[in-house]
Amino acid sequence: MPALVEAALAKAVTVPSATIHAHVDSLRRRNPEATPEQLVRLLEKEYLLVVQSTGGAVGATAAAPAVGTGVALALTASDVATFFAASAAFSLAVASVHGIEVEDADRRRALLLTTILGDSGGKIITDGAELTSVSVARALLTRMPMATVRKVNTTMTRRLVRTQLTKQTGLAVGRLIPFGIGLVVGVAGARALGKNVIEGARKAFGPPPLTFPRVIEIAGPNDVPVILPAEPKRLTGRFKRIGSKK
Repeated sequence: MPALVEAALAKAVTVPSATIHAHVDSLRRRNPEATPEQLVRLLEKEYLLVVQSTGGAVGATAAAPAVGTGVALALTASDVATFFAASAAFSLAVASVHGIEVEDADRRRALLLTTILGDSGGKIITDGAELTSVSVARALLTRMPMATVRKVNTTMTRRLVRTQLTKQTGLAVGRLIPFGIGLVVGVAGARALGKNVIEGARKAFGPPPLTFPRVIEIAGPNDVPVILPAEPKRLTGRFKRIGSKK
């Protein structure tokens, strides 16, 4: 499981920023009257639908009489990777709404870990960086020294392996139960994990801005934030594709 988690994390943070921004822009075009807060709520609904749909599909397949235990566990491993990919895309989409840009894999990884771990992840970040007023996510993605980012990543990864091992093992066993019970366990378990990530993102980012930012903030040289004008994107994208296993 530790190797599986590490591989899933490494792959999850590689989604192109252009894909993230394209999806946010597409969602704004489909909901022209939506405020930043309403857009974040739409992103939350989409994300939850993706992870619970995947969990249910894996649960239904794993519970089929013709599927062996080895195949079922492989399906669960694939579900872990999909869960991380969708969670990374969701957290980066929320960052986009907040006017934050991040390309660095280490900072993306820290953001993903913080949202998945929730309160414990936030505490690791605040203790490691001695944060007070600024949001955890903004400090993490634009201000925190890279040495500190890597240090908290190590701590959070250890914590994640312990917690995720317990949660995913329980879901894996539940999904092996026949007669459709595996489907229920898959949906309910994935939904619980997804809601935990949503709550973690809310705490990390704080309240959405009142208006859509006209500038974006990125981590610059020597960990000094850089402000750039926000440029309109012309690409299109779908959130479900971001979180897919392909």
